[in-house]
Amino acid sequence: MEHAPLSKLLPARTRKQGHFRKPLITTPFQPRLEALMQSEEWYAWGGYKAPMSLWDEELEYFAIRSQAALFDISPMVKYRIDGPDAEAYLDRLTLRHVTRLKPGRVHYTAWCDDEGHVLDDGTLFRLAQNRFRLCCQERHLPWLLDSAIGFDVTVAEETEAVAALALQGPASFAVLRDAGFEGVEGLKVFDLAEFSHETGTVTISRTGFTGDLGYELFIEAKAALSLWDRLFRAGERRGLRAIGYAALNRARIEAGLIVANADFITADHALRADRTRMPDEIGLGFMIDFKKGHFNGRKAIERARFKKQLRHVLVGLEIEGNIPAEHAIVYHKGKREVGLVSAAIWSPLAKRNIAIASLERPYGDTVTDDLWVEIYAMRELRYEKMMKRAKVVARPFIKLDRRTANPPGDF
Repeated sequence: MEHAPLSKLLPARTRKQGHFRKPLITTPFQPRLEALMQSEEWYAWGGYKAPMSLWDEELEYFAIRSQAALFDISPMVKYRIDGPDAEAYLDRLTLRHVTRLKPGRVHYTAWCDDEGHVLDDGTLFRLAQNRFRLCCQERHLPWLLDSAIGFDVTVAEETEAVAALALQGPASFAVLRDAGFEGVEGLKVFDLAEFSHETGTVTISRTGFTGDLGYELFIEAKAALSLWDRLFRAGERRGLRAIGYAALNRARIEAGLIVANADFITADHALRADRTRMPDEIGLGFMIDFKKGHFNGRKAIERARFKKQLRHVLVGLEIEGNIPAEHAIVYHKGKREVGLVSAAIWSPLAKRNIAIASLERPYGDTVTDDLWVEIYAMRELRYEKMMKRAKVVARPFIKLDRRTANPPGDF
């Protein structure tokens, strides 16, 4: 007796979803990424299949810095928050003063648990008076819904429904202009606006994760491929290239930007109490606005500041030599272990060996001299231990005028 194939025995809804057949789901841009993929370097990003690199990591990095680069950010978690109390809800939830965020603007923010430990950081887009989009690294829907009790607000995840691209680099504005997005030259840093695309619209913001001139584009998933094609037709003469995360990561380190669960452990992922971080301990203290009303973690953050209970500090380091010190241990006077490097590269743009590190106070705070990193480098099939001097330096490691130029330059 012949048995029916498994696909026929499953409920129609399960067959349609098909997620159980694939350990990683794909974004709406997957057909274009597959066509361009040469390296076959993929990685998992929030349950999605994403490219680590498409053709050459170094050349992809230089595409960001010298022409224009397109990166699929659809796996970034996206929440739609709307309703009469949306502003009050987000003001209670996040560190920054949301009432100062006007429609058509974006700001970088973070949010904490009641103990003042950072749950995540991300970008908040004010699409209209009572409509927002919150983008972040981790999923927080149950926590967001619990926090919404008592507010007239609707919170819904739209990660799969909304596709997104990051268009970054000196030629990014020219690509958008040549693609026919009339008026895009009016966008200043952290501005957003809606533009026509086919029978619908695309939301374009002047934001990014590279420290360069750049934009992020959000569109309904069904129109994703036509947007990709529109950009590549316009960007052909500008040298537009698709890139993977490895190149983007180099650029974000140069810009001194941090990644959740890479440069700090979020409060709901930490297994040990001493692994959590307060905003002041990861360089996000500038966000905190004590002039507004109560917000999650306020009392704990105030107490830690007043009683000087802050135990860590996130710093930029410049390290001698040219060997990246990723995940290297940081020492004081070459003996006392005082922290760990979370991200490091040799910067092609800054021409320096740079790193982001988390240190135990007072090291990196009031004690900034006589710091060393322990690097292990492969030399003819043997690891050699090297102790290299490190000094605390300001972030970002590079600062590009074109990022904030108004109007943006025509490359």
